[in-house]
Amino acid sequence: MLKGAWIMKVKLALVLCCGVVLGVGCAPPRPASVHSQDTLAAQVRETVAMFKNTNPGIHPFFEKSHGYAVLPRVGKGAWIVGGAFGRGEVFARGEKVGYCAMSQATIGFSFGGEFFREIIFFRDEYDLERFATTNFAFSAQMTAVALTAGVAVKEDYQDGMAVFVMPDAGLMVDASMGGQAFEYESVFARP
Repeated sequence: MLKGAWIMKVKLALVLCCGVVLGVGCAPPRPASVHSQDTLAAQVRETVAMFKNTNPGIHPFFEKSHGYAVLPRVGKGAWIVGGAFGRGEVFARGEKVGYCAMSQATIGFSFGGEFFREIIFFRDEYDLERFATTNFAFSAQMTAVALTAGVAVKEDYQDGMAVFVMPDAGLMVDASMGGQAFEYESVFARP
């Protein structure tokens, strides 16, 4: 009887986890108003400056990567089942080419809430194109490097991408598995 109850709880948690990703993933990548787009652009510039100031070892990624996506404010909350959402801008060779929206779902031992910043570097044009043209998702095994002041950047690309995360605010205990799903919209697409 106990085993059956545990299996039912796991199934329920997986259904809720999928619901979080689908529900959060419905938000469009491009902010609705021009004011919101300007605010996002300012947050992106601030985030890039923070990453560069916190750890100068990240400079080669900005210089050598074909492109990158900057998510300046990702909100995450969890109580066993968790979810996160954030919007950002995508760059190729230093020029803004689009917007992205990230949704994340997790399951496991986690509770609390936090905000974090994330930058994803794309090694070459193919990797950026793959991100932009598919409903891109990271697997649970995709790792991110958490940047803190004074820590050398020794990360390299995995599957054509390098992911860096900077905690921003909040308190969270997290030992969970999950994944991130992304949607992309070109700056040239009609809003």
